[in-house]
Amino acid sequence: MAEDRLEVGRIVKAHGIRGEVVVEAVSNRPERFAAGAVLYAGERVLTVVRASPFGGPDPAGRVSRARWIVSFDGIVDRTEAERMRDLVLTGEPLDHDDAGDELWVHELIGSDLLDLAGRVLGRVAAVEANPASDLLVLESGHLVPMVFVVEAAAGRVVVDPPAGLLD
Repeated sequence: MAEDRLEVGRIVKAHGIRGEVVVEAVSNRPERFAAGAVLYAGERVLTVVRASPFGGPDPAGRVSRARWIVSFDGIVDRTEAERMRDLVLTGEPLDHDDAGDELWVHELIGSDLLDLAGRVLGRVAAVEANPASDLLVLESGHLVPMVFVVEAAAGRVVVDPPAGLLD
């Protein structure tokens, strides 16, 4: 179902003359771009033919995987690829290890935000990417850096914010 799909990335621009596009990924799961993976642009089904990370090394020498050059089945020339600019790509949820310490955006949204004493500070409306630390965006508009999260469980996120952060 479309409402269960998660945002994977956004098509930034066409690349080359053979229908490839550059995708700005919001997913850190490279299997989203593996050959045969199915993504969606609205209700349009797009099957990945091939993809490769795009971009050089970051300041620490690691290859940036935030952008991908992707070729989709049936998109064969630059004109078709250019029409896809700014489309948001979604995908079905992937299995993940519940025992891991990763936090999943779709599981955080709608959760109550509590302090260490159990006092409700607000509700998470979104998660915003930020180079220093991703930010929890509360319905009130307050921003809470993810570095202050100490626990997350079904429907609740516990934080240890510094004094004055939410004033």
